[in-house]
Amino acid sequence: MDLEWNQSSTGREPEVAKLPFEIIEIGAIKLNSEYEMVSEFSELIKPIVYPRLYHITSKIIHIQMDELARGGRFTDISDKFRDWCGDDPLICTWGPSDVTELQRNLRFFDRPLLNDGPVKYLDVQKLFALSYDKDPHNRISLERAVDQIGIEKDIPFHRAFGDAYYTAKILVKICKEHPEKLKFVSYDVTFPPATKEDEVFADFGTYTKQITRVFKDREAALTDKGVMQIVCTKCGKPIKKRIGWFSPNGKQFMAAGFCDVHGLVKNRIRIQKYDDDSVCVIKIVKPIENEGLMRLQEKSARAEELRRKRKEAEKKAKELGRTGEQGRVRGSEKRFPKEPFKKR
Repeated sequence: MDLEWNQSSTGREPEVAKLPFEIIEIGAIKLNSEYEMVSEFSELIKPIVYPRLYHITSKIIHIQMDELARGGRFTDISDKFRDWCGDDPLICTWGPSDVTELQRNLRFFDRPLLNDGPVKYLDVQKLFALSYDKDPHNRISLERAVDQIGIEKDIPFHRAFGDAYYTAKILVKICKEHPEKLKFVSYDVTFPPATKEDEVFADFGTYTKQITRVFKDREAALTDKGVMQIVCTKCGKPIKKRIGWFSPNGKQFMAAGFCDVHGLVKNRIRIQKYDDDSVCVIKIVKPIENEGLMRLQEKSARAEELRRKRKEAEKKAKELGRTGEQGRVRGSEKRFPKEPFKKR
């Protein structure tokens, strides 16, 4: 599946916060269990939230407003797309953005969501890196990936159907040449698990991923025993702490421990924040070697040094503030005598 979307030209519309991107085209290819292309979907959508086409969008996807004006309503097209997909489809996209924006649009236009909680899908861009790139964390453009593995370019890029078509071609090649990579599914967390029973736990062999229920705020998540417990990748049991939780950048937290049976393990959590300040936690647990532990110790030491410097700076700022306040008080004492003036 691939989507194209429009956005605000001014950034002043009240809808921007809830719907930063309005979907204007859906393209998709359906594969059967033999990875054969068996059906196509391609529909334009008339934008109603952002009726003026953003100039960069127009240049990239080569579409004009008069074409979109003939498109259907999102409510109708999304229902049609859901019917075309059938029951329990596994959505495949190039990168993580399409599933997020589809969920946002479905919520905004009051249509049934793909799932009330996290959505499992295949990020073909990630699978491509795992299959064909020396750096598994590298992410390249769709057209560059097509060139790299020698897929024939027989239709244009940068339209929803064309990009869905090439994404499907790459996926088919991965399925045939690297089927072992298909286990590395992704999860969209536009909407978090509502309860503990709804939490997601996935074992990928080399690491595990947990997506927790929603917490009312960041503090509630970071004081939850289940979240902050350092556990083993293999047995899932609490293990002896080697490096306590620290944050190298304020966005994620890391720790390490030792399992008597399975050795050294790194725990990493990322906080996913929502509009109402509620959060869920994505926790990754994976085994590490001694070198990995040493790198983590170095990161922990740097984080501690930054924290110490920050505290010192805050302390100095407070002292300067008190000094300035005292100076103002002393100055006021000089200007105004203690005894009130008396009329003569």
